[in-house]
Amino acid sequence: MSKIERLAKEKELKAIEPRSRGYTIFLVIFMGLISQMDQYLSLIEGPAVPLIIQEFGVERSEFAFWQGIFGLLTLSILFLAYISDAFGRKKGIILLILLMGLPILGILFLSFNLLLFLFFYTLVITGTLSNMWELPIVEESKPEKRGLYGGLAYLMGLIPLYALLGTDIAESWGWRWAYGIMFFYMFGLLVLSFFFKETQAWEKNQEEKGHEFLKIKKAIKSLSRKDLKYVALSTIIYTIWTISFKMGATWIVEYYTVVVGMSYEEFYPLYLVAGLLTMFGALTAGITMDKLGRNFTLAFGCIGSAIGFIFLGLTAIPLFMWFVYFFMPVILTWIMIYFSEIFPTEVRSTAQGISVTGSRLGYVIGPLIASVLLLIFQDMVGFWIVAGVFMLIPLSALLIKPYETKGQSLDEIQLKRG
Repeated sequence: MSKIERLAKEKELKAIEPRSRGYTIFLVIFMGLISQMDQYLSLIEGPAVPLIIQEFGVERSEFAFWQGIFGLLTLSILFLAYISDAFGRKKGIILLILLMGLPILGILFLSFNLLLFLFFYTLVITGTLSNMWELPIVEESKPEKRGLYGGLAYLMGLIPLYALLGTDIAESWGWRWAYGIMFFYMFGLLVLSFFFKETQAWEKNQEEKGHEFLKIKKAIKSLSRKDLKYVALSTIIYTIWTISFKMGATWIVEYYTVVVGMSYEEFYPLYLVAGLLTMFGALTAGITMDKLGRNFTLAFGCIGSAIGFIFLGLTAIPLFMWFVYFFMPVILTWIMIYFSEIFPTEVRSTAQGISVTGSRLGYVIGPLIASVLLLIFQDMVGFWIVAGVFMLIPLSALLIKPYETKGQSLDEIQLKRG
């Protein structure tokens, strides 16, 4: 794009008035509450898995194998992303809440064996994989606050209710109800959704298109070569992160309470600290992205996570479990914000959806790798080292010099990114 064309394009862009302070606060809180449901359902499996394995009488490797096979269902997440682009962020958010909440009824009342549980569990997890709640934050925030507001919403989601409440519920009422409380939480989110406004960026884009519904085939064809480059980059990084995340989230409690031999009373305070550290990780990422840049934040998170996983396996010292729980959210915050702001509004959710769909292979590959490693390494030392080595791979993304978006509006990003 020439300088003249760029200036002409800038004149054509309609200014979007920032939302009121009150609504911005509501938006961050509402998206944060959705993030909490997302994170709770993703992380409660840590405390639940030892009880599930015990009830159904399966081996660790068998559970991991079937978890990977059912993970293929998560590839359907692209449809949810398309709904958000074609019909609006509000409709997409409501559908997301229902997708995370309604299948919990199956977990509660129809999980008579492992395979039935994994079917309903995978439907729930499909909802948690979209990260769609981050889009309204990205599209409604001021450029200089985008990283901070996104980090704050994610921070709210990381309040470790799965450790504060979920573990006690699983021990007292059974692991099914550890999931079940989120069914009731869903109704509170649906009430709040009435006060959620469609984003101005999406409405502006609809006006420019004459309110034409974006067809999924057209949405995919609308992706430029540069868009496809970032889709590929996002898919690779997110897939690697997902593999290590699934290995950690699913097996950390089993590792310390069964392999290492800690009692529940000994491990619980350590696990609670780990959960609290995820909040500091998200907040740190929000600050470093706005102050030091996106690329720095990616390197910071990857190196810290790798150290945590590798030395967790070599030493079993809880300090390195805390490293993992601090640095993994740094990377995820970077993923959610960077790959939301780097794409044009018209195809933002679809591009992100393609990336998320591709990365969902991590929910297949991760458990299958875990199944093999759990057979080979009974002491799980090599299991954690492999997870750490994986987290060094995303650093190679910096070699292609991804566009630095720090402090830029969404329109500026699209003009300067080319």
